[in-house]
Amino acid sequence: MDVPSVVQMRAAAKVLASHVMVTPIQSWQGMELEARLGAQTQVFLKLELFQRTGTFKVRAAMLNVLALSEEERRHGVTAVSAGNHAIAVACAAQRVGVSAKVVMLGTASALRIAAARAYGAEVIISTDGRTAFALADEIRATERRTFIHPFDGRNVVFGTSGVGIEFLDQVPDLDAVVVAIGGGGLMAGVAAAVKQMKPGCRVFGVEPLGADVMSRSFRAAAPQRMEHIDTIADSLAPPMTTQGTYDICHQFVDEIVTVSDAEICAALALLFREAKLAVEPAGAAAAAALLGPLAERLRGVRIGVIVCGANIDSESFCRYLKRGEEELQSASQSSAPVR
Repeated sequence: MDVPSVVQMRAAAKVLASHVMVTPIQSWQGMELEARLGAQTQVFLKLELFQRTGTFKVRAAMLNVLALSEEERRHGVTAVSAGNHAIAVACAAQRVGVSAKVVMLGTASALRIAAARAYGAEVIISTDGRTAFALADEIRATERRTFIHPFDGRNVVFGTSGVGIEFLDQVPDLDAVVVAIGGGGLMAGVAAAVKQMKPGCRVFGVEPLGADVMSRSFRAAAPQRMEHIDTIADSLAPPMTTQGTYDICHQFVDEIVTVSDAEICAALALLFREAKLAVEPAGAAAAAALLGPLAERLRGVRIGVIVCGANIDSESFCRYLKRGEEELQSASQSSAPVR
C-alpha cells in the first residue's frame, strides 16, 4: 500500500468534513497523573470517544461508503466486527442511503448490536472471528455486497489519518503520540500523518498482552495470526494483521508496548476519576501505556494520547471501574507500578 501524502490526507479530510466531527482536545491534569509522570509532563487527550458513533471508526467507514460506485450502492455493504466497526459501517450506510448487512461476533455486547441495528443494519451473529470473516465473504460473493474491512485498505488509512492531522493542528508541538493498536488501521493513519507532519515526534503503539499480534508481526518482520485471544479490550483483538497496515505501521511507528488487562482497568478508572471520561477498555489502553511502561521514558515532555472509543454498557463499565479502582489502591499502597 502506498503511503498517502499530507496533501492527500487533508483532501480526504475535506471529503469527510460534513460527515464526521473534529473531536476536541482535553488537557489531562490531576494529582495522581502528576504523581506518576511529574509536574512538568503535559498530557493532551484526543477525544475520539466523542466522534459520531462513539469511536474513530466512522472516519474510515464513511470514506469507504462514499467511494462506492452507483452499482455498488445498489447492492449495499457488509462488514465484520466485534462491535464498533459494525456500528460505524451501519451509520455510514444509512447516511448515504445504502443497505448494510454486518457480521458481529457472539461476544459483542447487546448495546453494540442494538446500536448497529438502530442505524438500519441487518445483523448476523457469528461464533468467532475466523468464521465471521468467512461468513462476510460468503455474503459478499452471493449478494454482491462490497466488503468494508475493519482495519485494512487505503480508505482506512486516509480516514484515520484525519485523527493525526487534527491532533497536530490542535496541539502542534507534541513530543510523542500514544495510540492503541487492534488491527492497526487507526495507528497506520495516525502514524503516517504525524511522522510526515512532525518527524521528530515519537509514535508509540499499545497492545493488550493477550492480543499482541502487531508486536508479534514486528518481531517476525511479517504479518502474523494469533489462534488464541485473551483480553477485555475486545476492540483491540483481531486474529491477525494484514500486509498493508503492517507495512505502514512498521515504517512509521517507533515502538509498540504491551499492557495487561489490570493496567487497562487502572487507566480506565483514573480517566474516570481525573479526566471525567467513561471509556471502554480499548479507549483506556493508550493511557495505560502512558501510566505504565512509558511513564519514565515520557516524563517531562508533551504527550498526545488518543482516547479511541467509549461504546460500553453500564454494567461492564462498572465492573472494570471497580477492578481499576482496586488496582489503583493496591499500587498506591505498595508504591509500585500497576502491572
